[in-house]
Amino acid sequence: MNFIFYRQTILGRIGIRQEDGFLTNISFFKLDSTETLEQETPEIAQAFCQMEEYFLKKRKVFDLPLLLKGTEFQKRVWKAVQNIPYGQVRSYKQIAEMIGNVKACRAVGSANHCNPLPVVIPCHRVVGTGGKLVGYAAGLKIKQFLLDLEQNEV
Repeated sequence: MNFIFYRQTILGRIGIRQEDGFLTNISFFKLDSTETLEQETPEIAQAFCQMEEYFLKKRKVFDLPLLLKGTEFQKRVWKAVQNIPYGQVRSYKQIAEMIGNVKACRAVGSANHCNPLPVVIPCHRVVGTGGKLVGYAAGLKIKQFLLDLEQNEV
């Protein structure tokens, strides 16, 4: 069964979708969205807990049950993105090289745009050549916020 629950976070209203005990999507929604569950599932509650820890700089790596739905290429990109250490960035070209397809920079960008679990799969850590801030499905303001959060260690 599919469940989705919305909660207000430091990034605004976020919805987390679960299917058969696995997280499948994290979405940024406007406050006027009406789809909600009455109660969170334990898995969704754990995801929000880990995200809150991340926002408070108490967590650098997520440990959640994920079910990635996408093409094999997208899954390879998302796996590579998950290996970017907290506080570091990689270019689209570097991700293309990591997956063994040096000419796939644009396809890497497209896969990142389709990332179903932003923040947990940290596609905000992927930047343009020379560190240029480009592309983020939730908007560049949120991407910059997440990058700044990870750079400004206390």
